Amino acid sequence: MKKSFFRLLSVAALLFLLFRPAIAYEGAKNGLILWGSVVVPTLLPFMICSNVIVTLNAIHILIFPVKKLLHRFFCLSDAGSYALVSGLLCGYPMGARTCSDFMDSGRISNKEGKYLLAICNHPSPMFLLGYAASALPAQVPVSLLLLSIYLPIFPVSLAAKALYQVTEPERSQPVSKKAQRSFDDSLMDSCEVMVKIGGYIMLFSILALYITKFPMDAPKYKAVMLGLVEITTGIKAISEAFPGALCGLWIAAASAFGGFSGIFQTKSVIKNAGLSIRHYVAWKAFHSLLTIILFILLSRVPALVPFP
Repeated sequence: MKKSFFRLLSVAALLFLLFRPAIAYEGAKNGLILWGSVVVPTLLPFMICSNVIVTLNAIHILIFPVKKLLHRFFCLSDAGSYALVSGLLCGYPMGARTCSDFMDSGRISNKEGKYLLAICNHPSPMFLLGYAASALPAQVPVSLLLLSIYLPIFPVSLAAKALYQVTEPERSQPVSKKAQRSFDDSLMDSCEVMVKIGGYIMLFSILALYITKFPMDAPKYKAVMLGLVEITTGIKAISEAFPGALCGLWIAAASAFGGFSGIFQTKSVIKNAGLSIRHYVAWKAFHSLLTIILFILLSRVPALVPFP
C-alpha cells in the first residue's frame, strides 16, 4: 500500500510538472536561490567546523560551559551534549545529522540516539532572530517567539527520557581509527549533505508555489498549508494572512514543526543510523503543540515576556 501510494504520488507530481512547467521552473528557481543565498552560507561553514571539531576530539572544549547542566538535567554524555548544542545553534537538520554521525561512529548508544533525536533538531536562533522576527507584527515581542519554541525542549526531554528509559549520562565511548576522518573527507561529507538539503528545498519550494497559485480564495488556509510544507515560504504567507498575536502563534508553530521539507531533510541524514523518522515526526508534532499552548499562556501574561 505504501509503495502504491508513492507511485501514484510520483506520477501525479510528474503530470503537474509537465502541465504547469512555468510554475515548476519558478518554484525550483526560488528554492535554489533560497538554498544558495541563505542555507549554504549559514549552515555549511558550521557543518564543516563541526566535523573538524569532532575529528580533532575537541568536543569537550566546546561543551565545557554547559556540561554540568546538560549532564544533570538532560542526562546526556559529552557527545550527546555536543549534538544538542550543535542542533540548537545551527538549526535544521544539523542536530539530527550530528546525532546520526555519532551513532555511526559509536560515540553514543542507540538508546541515547533515539532520545537525542526527540530534542536536538530545532530552528537556529539566527533564523528566528533574522527571518522569523522580521515577519512578526509589532505587538508580538521576539522574546515570546523564542520562549515558546525553546522552552518546550524541557518537557519533551522529560517525556523522551521516560519513553527511552534514559536515567543517567552514559560514559563517552572510545572512537575507532576508522571513525576518524581527514579534513577533505569532512568537507566532502558536508557538501554531500548540503546537496541533499538543496534538492529537498527545491522540490518543496515547487510544491509551495503550486499551493500559492491554486485558485482558492482562502489566504489563511493557504498560509497554514505553506507553513506545514516549508517554513520560510510559510512564515512569509502567515505574516500576510494573519493579524496580531494570531500571526505570531502560527509563525511559532510552523518554526517549531519545521515543515515537511525539514522532515525530509532530516530523514536524508538519519537513514544510515537506523533512527525512526516516524518517532521524529511524532516528537515534532508534540513540540509544536506545546509551543502553541505556551505561546497562548505567555501572551496572556505580558509581565512574563519582556518587550525588546
